[in-house]
Amino acid sequence: MKKQLLLVLFTFCLFTAAAQRPGGYGGQSQITGKVTGIITDGASGDPIPYATVVLKSPKDGSTVNGVITEDDGSFKMVNLKLGTYQLEVSFVGYAKFSKQIELTPKVPDVELNQVKLETDTDQLDEVVVSGQRETIENKIDRIVYNAEQDVANVGGDASDVLRRAPLLSVDQDGNVSLRGSQNIQILINGKPSSMFGSSPGDALKMIPADQIKSVEVITSPSAKYDGEGTAGIINIITKKKTPQGFAGNVDVTAGTRINREVLGINAGVGRFGFNLNASSFQSWPQTAITDFTQTSTDSLGNTSTLNQFGGSESWRVGYFGNAGAFYDFNAYHSLSTSIRLRGFNSSNEGVNTVENLRNGNLQNTYDRFTDTESQNGGYEWSLDYVMKFPEQEGREFSASYKIDGNINNTQFLIRQDENDLAGQYEVAKNDNDGNNRENTIQLDYTHPMGEKFKLETGVKSILRDIKSDFAYSNQAEGGNSYTIVPDRSDVFSYNQDVFAGYVSTQYNITKKLGMIAGVRYEFTDISGSFRDDEASNFDGDTLEYDNWLPSIILNQRFGKTSSVKLAYNRRISRPSLRNVNPYIQIGNVNNRTIGNPALGPEVSDNFELGFNTFVKGTSINISTFYNKTDKVIQSFLVNEVNQEQDTVATTRFDNIGTQDNFGANLFISTTFFKIWTIRGGINANYQMAEGFIQGRLRENDALLLSGNINSNIKLPYDITIDAFGFARPRRQTLQGFNPGFSIFGIGAKKEIFDERGSIGISIIEPFQKRKPFISETKNENFYQRNVFEIPFRSFGINFSYKFGKLDYKARQRRSRINNDDQQSDGNQGQSF
Repeated sequence: MKKQLLLVLFTFCLFTAAAQRPGGYGGQSQITGKVTGIITDGASGDPIPYATVVLKSPKDGSTVNGVITEDDGSFKMVNLKLGTYQLEVSFVGYAKFSKQIELTPKVPDVELNQVKLETDTDQLDEVVVSGQRETIENKIDRIVYNAEQDVANVGGDASDVLRRAPLLSVDQDGNVSLRGSQNIQILINGKPSSMFGSSPGDALKMIPADQIKSVEVITSPSAKYDGEGTAGIINIITKKKTPQGFAGNVDVTAGTRINREVLGINAGVGRFGFNLNASSFQSWPQTAITDFTQTSTDSLGNTSTLNQFGGSESWRVGYFGNAGAFYDFNAYHSLSTSIRLRGFNSSNEGVNTVENLRNGNLQNTYDRFTDTESQNGGYEWSLDYVMKFPEQEGREFSASYKIDGNINNTQFLIRQDENDLAGQYEVAKNDNDGNNRENTIQLDYTHPMGEKFKLETGVKSILRDIKSDFAYSNQAEGGNSYTIVPDRSDVFSYNQDVFAGYVSTQYNITKKLGMIAGVRYEFTDISGSFRDDEASNFDGDTLEYDNWLPSIILNQRFGKTSSVKLAYNRRISRPSLRNVNPYIQIGNVNNRTIGNPALGPEVSDNFELGFNTFVKGTSINISTFYNKTDKVIQSFLVNEVNQEQDTVATTRFDNIGTQDNFGANLFISTTFFKIWTIRGGINANYQMAEGFIQGRLRENDALLLSGNINSNIKLPYDITIDAFGFARPRRQTLQGFNPGFSIFGIGAKKEIFDERGSIGISIIEPFQKRKPFISETKNENFYQRNVFEIPFRSFGINFSYKFGKLDYKARQRRSRINNDDQQSDGNQGQSF
């Protein structure tokens, strides 16, 4: 009886469980369904691989299932419970596709033969112009210059590209200014590089123009960017794409000034992609002419004058390479890495005649021979992990690590021989071996809250270890060995640790009014020590500082082609490594430069009002700005007496004073007859600077005008001609001015081999063989003038060829790390 009762109860439980379980007796069918289809480009019909396809519950919007499309654009989701779902398809650069589907017992399978995605042409953060991408694009916080579409860039380097970008000024040495200020940060693919710490001009010459896709001029950085760069940020984007297949390119440029070779390789299979670019360059020897005069007056009215004139011959050679790879585990997890190697060597040999006069009478004269060798090298490696959340589009977490090393070694040999009068004898070596290493860790999180609000937050740490081993040794007259001079030789170790956090929000107040607002906090801890001069050691208790950096941007659109922007932000500029290095650089026996380890950061409050529009083929950008900078870092020249009781002009660095800068920019791009494009801009700013030098208040006001113009015309037979011009005035300082600069060039290119190859020519300054650059410094009892003249006219020919075949799809593969937190140094010379 018990066995029969247990059998009845067991059978009843099975029946009850089956009835309550979906697909059981009396419930839903055990049949499951599937959804399949192919995702294609709505315009071309090409399949779109790696698009995201998700099924969501129509009740609460939660994600039920999701996949990414295969190489042929197909997707398949199986073992789906029957019911009603919301199917969504998304991919970068396309509008989202949404469709409600139903899986029933009668029709459990849904076949979507072809889902066509249309290009997204209406984004909040930019003014979008339909049709072919414009060479200049205006966005809410930046202006984008699409350099790859400019034929004049063929065969050049990054400094040539920046000269054609809106709002920028680039001098003869490659030093970049934005709205009259060199306090900017230069990034490569969103990442800073220690290669810009010593000489930005030399670093830009290492990057071939053929590898640059676009340049972003960020005038109003939000809180998620590092606080460095009082004037703004320049982001150089190289040509990185996600390929399927294998292809490459070869570019060769030969010219009267420089030769360059470039090789690029791209490959991709499935979810894995790889790219490699390598280049080298060599310059022909160049002869420069120098005419230098320095006059000082003592308390008794006696004048001492130093004249130095002569010439030098220089050459340079370098290489630059980068490799990157990524792997997508699925639609929501990806890993990417990149490595960059660089090298740059230069040599300069010069001979100058030096005259010393007292009250106009010649005291002595001698010849000065110099031989300078400089070796620069470095590496960067970054690793990035990105996680996306399937239940919410736009929600994202990323973790990044980067290590950056840079070596800068300089050997400076000096020999001074007497002539007809008893003169100054000197045979010496002045060396500096610098080593800079940075470790960076960064975490970022983005969380959309509905369709109108997005929150971004993150933390970051940068650990810098810097060492400068400098030594001065001389040779006694008649001797043949060198002796170290202790008070001009030491090993300086400098540590700078930065810890930061930020909160940034984006809010669509209305359909056409958007806002980006946030705040960033940065804490800087500094310490330094000397191997021999321990009394000069310092730590963070005396030099540490913290900064709160708020920012806000309001952008109002009018239609789809016009917008008005109002922005405010606070930025800082930490001193460059060259500015703090106490190594004594010797220009000549009466000139030297010394860094200041105790420098603090500049702090700037910046305001901007801008207007962008696009009317019948014409793009117009107008902006006005004002910024006030406190604790301005500037070099200044003072007279000091050395151990030999000679008067020496010493260049030092300090947080001198304040500077107010008012300005306006106008940039216009227009097209005639669909084949002729003209772009041009003018920048005007009025600077008012004041500061104390040796206890005396000094003031200097100046109106600065600069501008550039480009003309591009497309002719039959696949021929393109481009001409450009650029000019910037001399730059004011509290004691004088630095040189101005102008340049004119013209180029032509013809497509060959069914557009797989091209051949081009370029001419720089066809009407001016050499250019002089003049700088001047003066105060009550001192005057200095330097004229430096170099050859400038150049001719070049370029050949480019593409091989292989790739199916490129847009995908962002940049590191999340942006160490844009140090002042860009606008001067040449030795650094760490």
